[in-house]
Amino acid sequence: MASEEPTAALTARRGHFRLESGHHGDRWFGLDALFLRPQALGRPAADLARLLAAAHPEVICGPLVGGAFLAQLVAAALGAEFVYTERSAAPAGAGLYGARYHLPTGLRASVHGRRVAIVDDIINAGSAIRATAAELAACGARAVAFGALLTLGTAGADFAAGEQLPLMSLAQQGSGLWSPEGCPLCAAGLPLEEVGVTP
Repeated sequence: MASEEPTAALTARRGHFRLESGHHGDRWFGLDALFLRPQALGRPAADLARLLAAAHPEVICGPLVGGAFLAQLVAAALGAEFVYTERSAAPAGAGLYGARYHLPTGLRASVHGRRVAIVDDIINAGSAIRATAAELAACGARAVAFGALLTLGTAGADFAAGEQLPLMSLAQQGSGLWSPEGCPLCAAGLPLEEVGVTP
């Protein structure tokens, strides 16, 4: 199922970016405009909720910031509970996928033994959903699906397939994503911009 609405408000920049996952990429989306008018997200959130309903989630979890905003709308559409994860600094020298996301202490018990769908606004390398899935597993939750308005490239789908879980997305686009040592933009001498990286 595809929808152009979720991506219409997104501002994509081309360049050379270091992403939260540690990968280098050629696109970065400014998401502030996406959540400027929450009412405009009602229909896309409902569309995503319909897709995720097949997994029968009891709880919808979104990584802060944008994923949590969307997850709350999806949870409301499904009549499910809502929780969120917060990003913490990656350990020094953590390498790729070093970011950590944690449930607030008061929410950890609420997901134990529950079926949880993980929702993010955009999935590129999939750093936030990976870390959120790990945190939910540590809390005794059972992840049942991943969802997003937009997926870029194949990293998110590859991770979901490895977890044997469905990835529901309203739109898909291609994206350049490379490890730092294999980045052609580095080889071409393009300046690197840090985005989505915890100091």
